Amino acid sequence: MTLDRSIALFMLLVCFLYGYSAWFVMDPTIPPFMARNPVWPSSFPKILAIGGAFFSILVLISPHKPKDDPDIDLSRISDYNYGQAIGLLALMVAYAFLLVPLGFLASTFLFLMLGSLALGERRWVAMILASGIASGGIWYLVQEVLGIFLRPLPALMGF
Repeated sequence: MTLDRSIALFMLLVCFLYGYSAWFVMDPTIPPFMARNPVWPSSFPKILAIGGAFFSILVLISPHKPKDDPDIDLSRISDYNYGQAIGLLALMVAYAFLLVPLGFLASTFLFLMLGSLALGERRWVAMILASGIASGGIWYLVQEVLGIFLRPLPALMGF
């Protein structure tokens, strides 16, 4: 079995477990006042499980065309950019720790800026615009549209 098919099989199993937990573990715990709502907390996990299972099955049943060169060359495993991956993981951890003290807008802006810088982007205007629009837009959607409180500014400012 090729690498892509073995990953697809693993993802199919993960999607089945995720879907099982969405249907049979989360749904019985829904409070009675939410039973008539059109969207439940388990709705998005159900969609993800169905979509993931669909695409995993698609990869599993698709005809396989062997290539001359594999996607991952294990003989050149030391040539890959581990620094970028480790840097992004460190940025994710720092983002999680700085979310409350710095607030959503500043921590998200810094995460997106430093993440794009770590991945090699050097167009400063594009990075600033994309980070600002994304962090402000996500904050607006979560805070104003969904009505979920999300601290926009640092905790020291008293907001």
